[in-house]
Amino acid sequence: MVEGDSGIMGVHPKAFRPIYEPSKRRLTWPNGAVGTLYNATEPDQLRGPQHDLGWCDELAKWRYAQETWDQMSFGLRLGSKPRAIITTTPRPLPIIKKLIADDRTFVTRGSTYDNRDNLAGSFLKSIEEKYEGTRLGRQEISAEVLDDAPGALWSRTILDEKRVKPADLPDMQRVVVAIDPAASADDEGNAETGIICAGLGVDGRGYVLDDQSCRLSPLGWARRALATYDLNRGDRIVAELNQGGNMVESTIRSARDGVPFTGVRASRGKVTRAEPIAALYEQGRISHVGNFPELEDQMVLFTAYGIEGDTTADRVDALVWAFTELFPRIVRRDDKQDWEYAEFNQPGGGAWMG
Repeated sequence: MVEGDSGIMGVHPKAFRPIYEPSKRRLTWPNGAVGTLYNATEPDQLRGPQHDLGWCDELAKWRYAQETWDQMSFGLRLGSKPRAIITTTPRPLPIIKKLIADDRTFVTRGSTYDNRDNLAGSFLKSIEEKYEGTRLGRQEISAEVLDDAPGALWSRTILDEKRVKPADLPDMQRVVVAIDPAASADDEGNAETGIICAGLGVDGRGYVLDDQSCRLSPLGWARRALATYDLNRGDRIVAELNQGGNMVESTIRSARDGVPFTGVRASRGKVTRAEPIAALYEQGRISHVGNFPELEDQMVLFTAYGIEGDTTADRVDALVWAFTELFPRIVRRDDKQDWEYAEFNQPGGGAWMG
């Protein structure tokens, strides 16, 4: 917003360019106007300060979108006509739908193609080939607000109904970090390493605590997973071994030897593994702590036939492994399989999801 190619410092005429003080999160213009920067992960930062204008960038990706918006709105009370401008990809979140439907909101939509004069031809050709006509393309390129994919295992309504704030979290009896490793660390490819932290509360319910999925080298994602493990006081790392086999565990061990680790192998399809977890959501037994836009975008595109569009389900896969570890009985198809899971899923052992 400030230092990027199209940020405030880059587009302002030199004679009226503000002074930027990063340590104070402050911009000061020659006429005395002052702008202050805030983040969307600490809504209480906005409790108290007053403003006459708010600029909310990528509101649909804010971790605590509604709470942060509310706190900003309470302080938007200076001047004769305080206003807010929102620049965002139009994900179909409740707050986005509510703002669009408000008769005080003026909506302007812009397509990526409207900016073609400032974009490389190779980039335009690439996104046309990959995303033209897809749901992701309609959202990201054409700025359409889309509903969930027909037949998806998860819906935004279900996710929103049980969403909780950090202050409402019970104590956790277990916390795991689940990893779905990418086949490669190709930054230009679609594949990510899914890293999801989830917990089982003392109330018997599941909670998604963090999403740290990334495109990094094996050592890079291992370190990120361990940092997530430490931050959330985890008790076990769970990782799929289908991509990389024993290399996955050795990578974790090289980053930190001795961390509790469970390796899992998928012998059934993604949909079959995901269906019991989706059922837990339907039963209201799992909540997301805040918003996880990228994860939730994958979830609402995940159908009985796989994930829609030219995207991957790496985050969903990690989510499924996390809750399979936290709710082991849900993988049971018969008594024998339940015994096999209980036998192999011991401290220091592996679990076979077959």
